[in-house]
Amino acid sequence: DDYLDCFGDPALTGKVGTDIQDNKCSWLVVQCLQRITPAQRRVLEENYGQKEPEKVAKVKELYESVGMKALFLQYEEGSYRRLRDLIDRRSNRLPKEIFLGLAGKIYKRQK
Repeated sequence: DDYLDCFGDPALTGKVGTDIQDNKCSWLVVQCLQRITPAQRRVLEENYGQKEPEKVAKVKELYESVGMKALFLQYEEGSYRRLRDLIDRRSNRLPKEIFLGLAGKIYKRQK
């Protein structure tokens, strides 16, 4: 949800994201804080949690420059692989199809 809130297409998600404006402690901002320089952190602190569209745009530009889209997609892929592995290892005791179906609903979702 955090990724879609920032980068999702409102026509597909059905909503306009507001995590940046609402100063939410999202996955994106936490990961960004772990990777940015002191100068970039100042930009983030000056603009995150602000309602003005230009300030939201600055945060999104920072996310882009740090590579947050690629980082999330890598995280998503790794998480899905680990989840499938766990399901496969326990398929003799659990109904594998149900869990794979649930995982498939959230993997690479657009809304």
